Amino acid sequence: MSDLREDVAWWSRRRVVAIGVISGGVLIGLVAPPVFRIEPKSRPIVVRRSVPSGQSASAPTVSFAGVSWRDYHGVLLPYSAEDGPRRTDDDLAAGFTQTPRGALLAAIHIAVRANVQWGSKVFEPTISEQVIGPDTETLKDSTNESYGRQRGDRPDGAALGRGYVVLEAFRWQGYSPEATSLDLVSAGPGDSDVTARAVTRIQLRWQDGDWRVVAPPGGTWAGAASPIESSDGYVRFRGGGG
Repeated sequence: MSDLREDVAWWSRRRVVAIGVISGGVLIGLVAPPVFRIEPKSRPIVVRRSVPSGQSASAPTVSFAGVSWRDYHGVLLPYSAEDGPRRTDDDLAAGFTQTPRGALLAAIHIAVRANVQWGSKVFEPTISEQVIGPDTETLKDSTNESYGRQRGDRPDGAALGRGYVVLEAFRWQGYSPEATSLDLVSAGPGDSDVTARAVTRIQLRWQDGDWRVVAPPGGTWAGAASPIESSDGYVRFRGGGG
């Protein structure tokens, strides 16, 4: 019985550090972790989406030559003159090539911006125009609700503050010119000065001349994320990421 209690306590701590800080957005470290009280009877099961049917299981090599990393409110993001984003007005990002590197860049930029941290002026148009799938409206509603709870006396639409996260690595789950699935590893501050890491499954579809992110299960990024100990086995970002 004591072993079970210790096991549950360990998972509760990991969920607070990793899943808790993901629930407000896709990446850990973007928002301060809320206090969660979790009392599971057994180890929680993390729901992960499978690769869409018909998608190639290939894992193409992506070169980071010519990719520059720029600060986006505290988070370094990759940019390519060749593969995108080609449009960055109003703090948004769109215009990616139908290539493996274009898909990877789109996954990062869209997922980061579909986050409560940057305010409704960023996450609302990002979700409305660049997120697709049956859970899109739920994602928009839950993000708006989270923003309303955290905004305080800030002007409507204003950002909540800077982000504190590093994009460390990624791994393909499958790629084709029409549909893509990958895992993105991010790291941020955890409890007791320990770095917390999480991996988030991001799926994309090529639609209307650009990549669109498929909304996560249930309209919450926690349904597509889980804590990990390290980024071993993933492709590390170079030149600005992890």
